[in-house]
Amino acid sequence: MRGKIINFLLIVIIFALGAGAMYFVKDKFLDKKNSETIITEKRDVTITDNSGISEAVDKVYDAVVMVKIYSGSKYMGNGSGFVYKTDGSKGYILTNYHVVDDASSVKVLYSNGKEVDAKVLGGDEYLDVAVLSVDKNSVIKVAEIGKSDDLKLGDTIFAVGSPVGEDYFNTITRGIVSGINRKVTVSVKTTSDWVMKAIQVDAAINPGNSGGPLVNSNGQVVGLNSMKLVDSSIEGMGFSIKIEDAMEHIETFEKNKEIERPMLGITLVNVTEHDYLYREGIKVDSSLTSGVVVISIVRDTGAAKSGLQKGDVITRIGDEEVTNQAYLKYILYSYNIGDTIKVTYIRDGKTHTTDVTLTKSTG
Repeated sequence: MRGKIINFLLIVIIFALGAGAMYFVKDKFLDKKNSETIITEKRDVTITDNSGISEAVDKVYDAVVMVKIYSGSKYMGNGSGFVYKTDGSKGYILTNYHVVDDASSVKVLYSNGKEVDAKVLGGDEYLDVAVLSVDKNSVIKVAEIGKSDDLKLGDTIFAVGSPVGEDYFNTITRGIVSGINRKVTVSVKTTSDWVMKAIQVDAAINPGNSGGPLVNSNGQVVGLNSMKLVDSSIEGMGFSIKIEDAMEHIETFEKNKEIERPMLGITLVNVTEHDYLYREGIKVDSSLTSGVVVISIVRDTGAAKSGLQKGDVITRIGDEEVTNQAYLKYILYSYNIGDTIKVTYIRDGKTHTTDVTLTKSTG
């Protein structure tokens, strides 16, 4: 009897050991992923996006207007602008000169859909800046003016304007500051080209955006957008006039007066315009690729008293290089009437300097 009990216990032990071995093999070597239990923990996650500019947009949006241009009763197109101040019974709007240059009448459209008549008070072709006035009661909001000098490369900016037309009224395009104090050559309708200092951005600036504000992330206007500065062969590059430059002569424009600019008192041509120089009987060193050539001297001007002569090649004004007519004008307009400047020039292969007192421009 005792033997049977012992045999039974051995069978139970062997069975238990076998079952344990089979469980071990299944757990370690057989299709584990079909047999294991996966425990997941559910968590509530809140994603916060702090990169938006909606608050900044709200600060300026209702100050931006569409500037609608008419020739007689015919609608000619549009640009953009923004209200920069109110005073007395008037609201004042800043836009580009080229937007309103040929207009016989102008209207502005506000963000609330209201359209009112506007009057062109004044402006300047070189700066590409113009000032409009409207009834103060029509103004919804006045934009806050910032400082472009505070901008840094990579700063977030955005443009507000009406590209293409009314269907895309007050479109927002966002980007960064790509360049500061870029010198951009501008074509001016009534005279030779000149150079403008501008902010380069990668925000889209399209036809209709001209005259609209460039705005920083605080909702302050730091520039005046201008399609006139955009090369059609280049994509992803927009330019904006620095707000300090745009508003430097604002009181003059509000009073419908013109900026008084200095002049040297010479007529000139780029040193690279060989055919013109040949017709004038002027020979210059063919190795010269930078500078301007004196064609004639205007009487009773600073140049007439300086000793400059026909055929002289002006290469520098002060410490700045004169590469062509546009750069000479850019440098010259940084001075005031009555200032005396040092002019460096080449005559007969030799370098000379002379002092020229700037007089008032006659045109």
